[in-house]
Amino acid sequence: MLTLAACQSSTHGLQNNRVGPKAPKGTPKLTEAVDGLIVGHRLMAAGEYELALRAYTRGAVDHGLNADVLSALGSANLKLGRLKQAETLLRKAVEKDPEHVPAWNNLGVVLMELNEEGEARRVFRNAYALDNGNSDQIRENLRLAIARTENTAYVVRNEDKFELVRRGNGRYLLLQTPETDIEQ
Repeated sequence: MLTLAACQSSTHGLQNNRVGPKAPKGTPKLTEAVDGLIVGHRLMAAGEYELALRAYTRGAVDHGLNADVLSALGSANLKLGRLKQAETLLRKAVEKDPEHVPAWNNLGVVLMELNEEGEARRVFRNAYALDNGNSDQIRENLRLAIARTENTAYVVRNEDKFELVRRGNGRYLLLQTPETDIEQ
């Protein structure tokens, strides 16, 4: 009993009255938390996908489960290899906003990873049309999906490697590393 009482008196019970060193003069005081989506985008760029997923989840508290948040959550799950979770989230994103180009593109990425090339082709075609053909990366995604569905002699060497790339506002696009040959 005395030991327990001694511990409590030296730590002031469960109170956290510790005061650290003061911040340097001129340091702005933070009154608001940084947006979870912004933090998540930065963590995705740094390759910290699990932390990005947590940040996107926090961002959902502020933004709700809108298409941007669902697309970001889907992208993080894709990078973590959770393809079915990513697919579910991205399908919800395009349901909420049928004109959300990044969500369509990222859904195409998931479908390519799941070897659903036919559906991926339709999804990339939709993303390309919604983007008015402005994205070279979406055009390349569509080209790859078409090549896979039309050419039965398509051979993959060293397996295609897909990579999501941030395109502002939490949008990620598929890039393919050039390791493929097409036999005729």
